[in-house]
Amino acid sequence: MPRTHPPTLITLARAALREHALVPRGSSVLVAVSGGPDSMALLHVLALLRRRLGFGLFAHGVDHGLRPEAAVELDLAERFSRSLDVPFTRSRVAVCAGGNLQARARAVRWEALRTAASSAGADRIATGHHADDRAETLLMRILRGTRLRGLAVLPPMDCVDGSIRIRPLFRALRADVSAHVARHGLPFASDPSNRDPRFLRVRVRHEVIPQLARLSPRIVEHLARLADEAGANPDRSAGKLPDLDVTHRR
Repeated sequence: MPRTHPPTLITLARAALREHALVPRGSSVLVAVSGGPDSMALLHVLALLRRRLGFGLFAHGVDHGLRPEAAVELDLAERFSRSLDVPFTRSRVAVCAGGNLQARARAVRWEALRTAASSAGADRIATGHHADDRAETLLMRILRGTRLRGLAVLPPMDCVDGSIRIRPLFRALRADVSAHVARHGLPFASDPSNRDPRFLRVRVRHEVIPQLARLSPRIVEHLARLADEAGANPDRSAGKLPDLDVTHRR
């Protein structure tokens, strides 16, 4: 039964941090900040919680060199970070030519974040993925073809190339993030690529999810729960379906 008063983004993040031990006391976190609403909300929430939970906090932005507006967006992120007394650094990377632009951009961004975390002495990297991102990614995996274990998308914590990645907002809906941004008057920038129909994720977000929500208003929560269950049962999830999701791995 839906809650009359849903939990705030701060409450959802604090519960995730504690329940999954995402930030042990004494740890340090590097937040990936692009200037978009998700990462700015995550930065704000972690800045509010860092003293109570006893962790250090840094922020880093990556300019892929694909849009001239990116530098201005990172300027916004830097000003906001400094207003929260969070050290901010940035890096500019080059994305090689070829297919699947978003996947290649993710790969070089991750390497830049790992380098920045090492320089800052941070032992984990936080990203702003939320439940809607998980639902979209799960549907993309299904559309492209995947084994059952491929449904365990965007867990609260994982380890990639020896670096710990955490997602404190993994239980929150996009609506929770938007409400937090509006409530606290957080600055943010909008990336036009998030509405570009050339990308499958954009079509899933603006076409597929809304259609499914008309049939089941809580579809995002249901899909996120399915991802949780797939991650909690790795042996059962290793079915014998062929894994067709080769060129588009996240």
